[in-house]
Amino acid sequence: MTKPTNSTTDSFVDWFRDSSPYIHAHRGRTFVVSFGGEAVEDPGFANLVHDIALLHGLGIRLVLVHGARPQIEERLRARGVKTAYIDGLRVTDDPALTCVKEAAGSVRVEIEALLSMGLANSPMAGVRIRAASGNFVTAKPIGVRNGLDFCHTGEVRRVDAAGLEQRLASGAIAIVPPLGYSPTGEVFNLSAADVAASVAAALGAEKLISLVEAKGVTDSRNRLIANIVPKEVDELLKRRKKLPEDLRQHLKAAVTACRSGVKRIHIIDRSQDGALLKELFTRDGIGTLITAEPYEETRTARIDDVGGLLELIEPLEETGVLVRRSREALETEINGFTLMERDGMVIACAALYPYPKESMAELACVVVHPDYRGSNRGDLLLAHMETQARQQAIEQLFILTTQTAHWFRERGFEQAELGDLPMHKRQLYNYRRNAKVFMKRV
Repeated sequence: MTKPTNSTTDSFVDWFRDSSPYIHAHRGRTFVVSFGGEAVEDPGFANLVHDIALLHGLGIRLVLVHGARPQIEERLRARGVKTAYIDGLRVTDDPALTCVKEAAGSVRVEIEALLSMGLANSPMAGVRIRAASGNFVTAKPIGVRNGLDFCHTGEVRRVDAAGLEQRLASGAIAIVPPLGYSPTGEVFNLSAADVAASVAAALGAEKLISLVEAKGVTDSRNRLIANIVPKEVDELLKRRKKLPEDLRQHLKAAVTACRSGVKRIHIIDRSQDGALLKELFTRDGIGTLITAEPYEETRTARIDDVGGLLELIEPLEETGVLVRRSREALETEINGFTLMERDGMVIACAALYPYPKESMAELACVVVHPDYRGSNRGDLLLAHMETQARQQAIEQLFILTTQTAHWFRERGFEQAELGDLPMHKRQLYNYRRNAKVFMKRV
């Protein structure tokens, strides 16, 4: 066996330390994980199940909602049965329902078998995981739409949240198929995306995680959208007529779940090995996060932000880029600070010190976390501070800098003289630091 290099070991240690806040945050929470039958057919499905087992081992309460579309199609072909799709939903007649029940049962057994695997020298070695399935979903028929009878295709009427909670409390992973049952004993074929959203809402789940076949939610230039809110999803669904149907169904369900109280919905490209772990245990993840409120926000700092601000600015104070500020000084000046917060972490900040008599203000302590430099956050923060200045009838911003002059010059600041500063600031000028003065009209 090759001995790991120091760089490999250090990388692992850094990753493990960075993931620890998420390990603590996720423990005891309920996550609903949805994936299609395509994932089950993939040769890498065992790896996904191993990752699910790892989440279970970390104390996360899991409900798995699976689809079975390719397995259904295979059985339909074998019987020579053809079915129609309308708005992404299969019209399920009697022969099709037989195939649906067979396929759903087959997929469930496959998942249970992998969760039961405890072979030595495998990721599941020594692990015993109970899986629980049942009639947790009560459904009703879609009925006739636009003159077309959907037969045994249904929609969720209610979810037996108490029954699911009981299984989760016993330490089991719950498995929910894309089937629903009526009080009269009928069986209905359901959309797995809708089932997952309904289950997440009924349980008050912390997260709904949808592993989709598409790359994820992308913009018009095919770039992944990291964060989005329901209103933006609505607009995207109206504007983008050629979205993959799988993704469209999951986005519609995600919006419903979000508006029903599910805090966070993750849309992830399931083809990436380790996608679940990368999404849940890294700050930026690899998928699209849908939340009722923006995941990243720019706001005025509060007294409880002092610790995060100190952690952000101290490395630059040590190298002399910034003037040192004590905790007490930061607490006193906290109302003048604006910060960017991402998932509870301060990733950028700036401070504004007005001199109303001269219609000027000092822009100070402009910092972006190293992981987010190279993005446009510095420019966004500067634009926000300039807006703040204008709202306070400030006509000129000035900065004092020793090492970042070029960044500000590229953004319209021009070199000025010490005598151009407000009198009070001139009196406080540190000649030993010998900072250069730059100004910009706003």
